[in-house]
Amino acid sequence: MRHITRTIAVTLAATAVAGVAACSPPEKKAEASSSGAASATSAADLGGIDKLVEAAKAEGQLNVIALPPNWANYGEIIKTFGDKYGIKVNSAQPDASSQDEINAANQLKGQDGAPDVFDLGASVAAANTTMFAPYQVATFGDVPDNLKDANGTWVNDYGGYMSIGYDSAKVPAPTSLADLLKPEYKGKVALNGDPTQAGSAFGAVQAASLGNGGTVADIAPGVDYFGRLKKAGNLLPVDPDSATIQSGQTPVVFDWDYLNAAEATKLKTWKTFVPSGSVLGSYYVQAINKDAPHPAAARLWQEFLYSDEGQNLWLAGGARPVRQDAMAKAGTIDKALFDALPKVEGTPVVPTEEETGQAKEYLSANWAKTVG
Repeated sequence: MRHITRTIAVTLAATAVAGVAACSPPEKKAEASSSGAASATSAADLGGIDKLVEAAKAEGQLNVIALPPNWANYGEIIKTFGDKYGIKVNSAQPDASSQDEINAANQLKGQDGAPDVFDLGASVAAANTTMFAPYQVATFGDVPDNLKDANGTWVNDYGGYMSIGYDSAKVPAPTSLADLLKPEYKGKVALNGDPTQAGSAFGAVQAASLGNGGTVADIAPGVDYFGRLKKAGNLLPVDPDSATIQSGQTPVVFDWDYLNAAEATKLKTWKTFVPSGSVLGSYYVQAINKDAPHPAAARLWQEFLYSDEGQNLWLAGGARPVRQDAMAKAGTIDKALFDALPKVEGTPVVPTEEETGQAKEYLSANWAKTVG
């Protein structure tokens, strides 16, 4: 699916970046901002949102990286921001990975082409917080405390829940994880990648653990679950993508709900199901490059992403905005889009970095010998 493609492409893109850096003449160094935006920790530091907009327009450009236009509606988000403020958005390496974003920022530090902002997976974000500028958007208080740094150095933004996508024309609708162990799913269940390498597949094992008496840190029950799927002959050794889904090669797929839901636009019989009792949440992190060549535009981009307008644009891409509860309460969420999200029963669990570390250690030692 897209994130696997994204990971593969990023490896190539990273090589390309290194090559460009080695062969091209040095780019013009970014000039220091005269707006004071580089040290602003809120719009108030610049005199309010109107002054921030004024400063961002004066910069005129924003550098983003690793934002595929068909990923969670980024194409429309970028266009809407650019049109609204008259700012040119330079989108580099749309298929790059989180680590490639960091690598590019280090390679291009001090140059006009360096990324202004980051969109990162949690692990990469946690390992690179010294590269981020603290900033609190106007709606900062709506973001749950466990999904942000208290100073706004990093903030979760959009995400989803681990889900089961299935072709209702080819398999019966599953009602639980246990259903997938039944004979009617023989040779039909696909896991999106190797969980020791792919984040979505790793999330599937954590979710399966929740549904089988484990936790997101103690994932032995999840590994055992996929071992039983393999033993039953139900687990396919195929990395699914849109082509395998549409061809029927992978009629059941574990993946994030916003990615599974997106497949329904191409295959009308594709449905998305979030098993109750195994609701695993995952969010992407937004952060500002502390060396951003366009510091005002970077901060305005954050204000936009966390505004009602920006959050509803995530919804239009099937992703769950981090302010959804506050917006639902305030009546500012797009109700039609919100109601169209896959239904969730049970309390979502968002793993901490420590829990994820424990789970990865067990997975690394036990996945191959249990599942192969």
